[in-house]
Amino acid sequence: MTGLAFSIQGRIASIVFDRPNEQNLLSRDLLLELRTIATDLASNLEIQVLTLTGEGTECFSTGILTPALRGQLAKDQVLNLIRLANEAFDAIEALPQIVIAGLNGYVRAGAVELALACDIRIAGNHVRLSSPEAKWGGFPGAGAPVRLPNIVGTARTLELLCTGREIDATEMERYGLVERVVPRDDVHAEMHALAEVIAGNGPLATRGTKRIVKLREAAGSRAARELSDALRSALEFSQDVDEGIAAAREQRNPQFTGR
Repeated sequence: MTGLAFSIQGRIASIVFDRPNEQNLLSRDLLLELRTIATDLASNLEIQVLTLTGEGTECFSTGILTPALRGQLAKDQVLNLIRLANEAFDAIEALPQIVIAGLNGYVRAGAVELALACDIRIAGNHVRLSSPEAKWGGFPGAGAPVRLPNIVGTARTLELLCTGREIDATEMERYGLVERVVPRDDVHAEMHALAEVIAGNGPLATRGTKRIVKLREAAGSRAARELSDALRSALEFSQDVDEGIAAAREQRNPQFTGR
């Protein structure tokens, strides 16, 4: 009912987004389910790997808020949805298990932020990724400005998020956004093969390694998240956001004023 299928096989748990008619949009119900799954897995000593992907080879997810959906929601509803996404993505990032994202198709906006919350990313050679929020007068509010610099560096983060440009799988691999690019039909198989290798290793080793790596990032990320939450809340009530979303819906160039 929520648009995802959850299963467990041996030491591996799997989440598959399966609402292709909605381009795997991360709805409120789906985000709630993601948060619940992550909360349950956090104390599960038997599961060592979690995989996330979409059904088929067309779309991983188009994110949380499209311009069309934004027009149907009050600003408080938008902020509540973004806060819920942060809670779900934070819970996934904090899992003691290794989390692998199989990017099997288009990755956009909030879906980029979900992928960044995962530990390892594998992409099909047909995949394209974009964070277009700046074109709508905003910035990603569910973790991209916080997590992306740790992966691609400060300058590349600013370039990608402030232009909103789309990149292909080759660029993603070159920037370190994905660890592996494979043929489009091999994403699921490659993801599960990697999961099997990790799940077969010592749990104390894999969990301990992840804990050390995450601790190294924690202090700076916490301060950045607090600033992101504050700025994103203020941004929602700006004239620029209203103009950006209206322009996207009306398929015209926005006229931003910085207010």
